[in-house]
Amino acid sequence: MTLDQSTFRSARREFLTRTASGFGMIAASSLLESTGVNAADSAAAKKSIDTGALNGGHFPGKAKRVIYLFQSGGPSHLDLFDPKPRLSQDNGKDIPKSILGTQRVTLMTRSQKRFAAFGSPFTFKQHGKSGQWFSSVLPHMAKTADDWCFIKSIQSEPINHDPAMTFLQTGRQIPGRPAMGSWLHYGLGSECEDLPAYIVMTSGVTQQPLLSRYWHNGFLPAKYRGVQFQSTGDPVLFLSNPTGINHENRGRILNAVGKLNALKKQQVGDPEIDARIDAFQMAYRMQTSVPKLIDFSDEPKHVLDTYGPDVQKQGTFAYQCLLARRLSEKGVRFVQLFHAGWDQHGGLKGGIERQAKAADQPTAALINDLKQRDMLKDTLIVWGGEFGRTAYTQGSNGRDHHPRCYTIGMAGGGIKGGVSYGSTDDYGYNIAENIVHVRDFHATLLHCLGIDHQRFTHKLQGLDAKLTGVEPARVVREVLA
Repeated sequence: MTLDQSTFRSARREFLTRTASGFGMIAASSLLESTGVNAADSAAAKKSIDTGALNGGHFPGKAKRVIYLFQSGGPSHLDLFDPKPRLSQDNGKDIPKSILGTQRVTLMTRSQKRFAAFGSPFTFKQHGKSGQWFSSVLPHMAKTADDWCFIKSIQSEPINHDPAMTFLQTGRQIPGRPAMGSWLHYGLGSECEDLPAYIVMTSGVTQQPLLSRYWHNGFLPAKYRGVQFQSTGDPVLFLSNPTGINHENRGRILNAVGKLNALKKQQVGDPEIDARIDAFQMAYRMQTSVPKLIDFSDEPKHVLDTYGPDVQKQGTFAYQCLLARRLSEKGVRFVQLFHAGWDQHGGLKGGIERQAKAADQPTAALINDLKQRDMLKDTLIVWGGEFGRTAYTQGSNGRDHHPRCYTIGMAGGGIKGGVSYGSTDDYGYNIAENIVHVRDFHATLLHCLGIDHQRFTHKLQGLDAKLTGVEPARVVREVLA
């Protein structure tokens, strides 16, 4: 059907007459500017700069953006980055009670009669000038050894996936708090008009559900929620126009919706209506920006080849790593890839080999790609999961959850390359030196972006809520460039 333009013109005059003042007019004028009847393309919209609640930050940060390569399920530090010869030497023997102590264990292994040492089935070698340790299943990442800082003494609290994921993403085990990306969007604003500031993608074998509340805005306004790009079909739901509607007509439809929303805002004063108007504006602009973004035809063949054979298969980790680089180039503040399938309670060797094959080459390619574009210096890369795995075996060939100590890798903006910080005991079961709690990790990440975690707050029920909470947290300055 062809929409009646005269009807829209009449409605527009009536609307402008009725809302010549007030907040409704302010909100709607922005919508009309970007999606008006005469706006053929979002590029014609006037560029606005969103500096966030902190007006650019507390101090100049070395990182401008984050790409978080989240390895969901709990990748084993003992089989990837933290070699323990003692485990191989004592393979099959009971781990001393002095090592096990009184640590909490899950219901899955609590009834085991023995807690036997489980030596890694993989070999380890040192790489780069820095001599960083890498497992044999990560040959491509090993070639980027001098770009990485591995914090080998990360300590979390929850022992099961959902609260551990929630804790790492939001700083709390209980749902309802804003995710890291939401905090960053709120604090630092957005550098990109045509794309969301916080974008999430998922890939891998989903052993546990990846819930949308892991990238939720919590108590912050809805505009700060992470936007999920889908793994199949249109990256964003309803990106394509329905039959009979073109881009210009869709703009007219959004004008009409904007009028109704602006009138409602004038009546009830609900600030969430502004978030809805913003969402409609962004959706319209994304109809132009996203198709260009996911078209890899402008990428040189040698670049595509570095990401591996799956780079053009939508939904793969390789595809998403390249897309993450393209999003970062466009100014997206926080891109998070959730790569699921690291929960090896059994079949550890084959499971880790499968996961590493999917994640290793694209991760290294992303590092090198950013370096070649002179972007790594102000792009913070994070690689890791919600906890590690046990030094003892679960069943005959698996490892259980282990939040007491594990490894997270960081590279790029604000971080020293070729550094390992902290260490675990001979069994990789306890932290031997330099505990880095998840709160400390959050504080350090914020610092790289120019944010003082102690001053970065949002009023909530009379209290100053923070990502790092009320308990002590420190910036790990030893890993800062």
